[in-house]
Amino acid sequence: MKRVLTGDRPTGKLHLGHFVGSLKNRVKLQNEYDTFILVADVQALTDNFDQTGKIKDNLLNVIIDNLSVGIDPKKVTFYVQSLVPETAELTIYLMNFISFNKVLRNPTVKDEIAQKRDKFKGNPPFGFVAYPINQAADILTPRADIVPVGFDQAPMIENTNTIIKKINSLYGQIFNEVTPVFGDIGRLIGTDGSAKMSKSLGNTIYLSDTEEEVRSKVMKMYTDPNRVKSTDPGRVEGNPVFVYHDAFNSDTEEVKDLKERYVKGTVSDVEVKTKLVAAINKFLDPIRERRAYYERNIDEVYDILSAGTKRAREEGKKTLEILKEAMKINYNLFTN
Repeated sequence: MKRVLTGDRPTGKLHLGHFVGSLKNRVKLQNEYDTFILVADVQALTDNFDQTGKIKDNLLNVIIDNLSVGIDPKKVTFYVQSLVPETAELTIYLMNFISFNKVLRNPTVKDEIAQKRDKFKGNPPFGFVAYPINQAADILTPRADIVPVGFDQAPMIENTNTIIKKINSLYGQIFNEVTPVFGDIGRLIGTDGSAKMSKSLGNTIYLSDTEEEVRSKVMKMYTDPNRVKSTDPGRVEGNPVFVYHDAFNSDTEEVKDLKERYVKGTVSDVEVKTKLVAAINKFLDPIRERRAYYERNIDEVYDILSAGTKRAREEGKKTLEILKEAMKINYNLFTN
């Protein structure tokens, strides 16, 4: 059976953008593939080195968010990155199979450094620059074939395949190249109209938001700036409210009707938003129910992580044996 590897940095609770970008695919793929989901707490240190105390709480929230959307712990292996030292060792080896300039050209890294310009003061830690190699090690720890990601993470998969191709060219066919699987929606637009929903921009609707929090955020959402009155014809394409209707409103006839009336100027923004509030809350209700269960049974979450981390370590050891044997550095000096 082919394997899937995906995961999250524990920098906060997950939001609707995470769902359309990756979580939705995780739920689907768990029935078809041997799936590993990691909590990348080591990578979270790269831009949270000054507030490391938050990472543990965020770690649990990320796992609960995954479980709450319907990921089955009986089918999926959850594990914590920092508790798998084999990944750290693998990272060191993989650093030798990609050039420094190639890593620096990674557009995702460049964009994130630009977003965190004030935090880094123009001098990001090397761990932040190097984390694409650590991500490649994450993927190769269980020797994954498929990685569900958002479109913004495509350069990370490209870097991983660059490393794999180099290893295979030197030592023979050691690893399979990785295939990314993208969500139906490339990027979920932020509630403020920004190109991407992002915790750092504060334009998110979280999977754990209450009904009232959803209502408050939706009613403040950016719409068509050129539509002054409800009788003005409005623009549907690219309008965040309708992007969200398409993504989360299961009543397609209602969405079609709202769009037609919006273009004609016969429906108000208030009505469109009110119906979006109802649709999102309907979507989130079963997620809230599962979240409440795991919050009441937190020991069960720890057991899931413990068992998964043990399995991830076993797979990481196998990967290291395969690579080190191919590189002829599997000395076994102390086992004879």
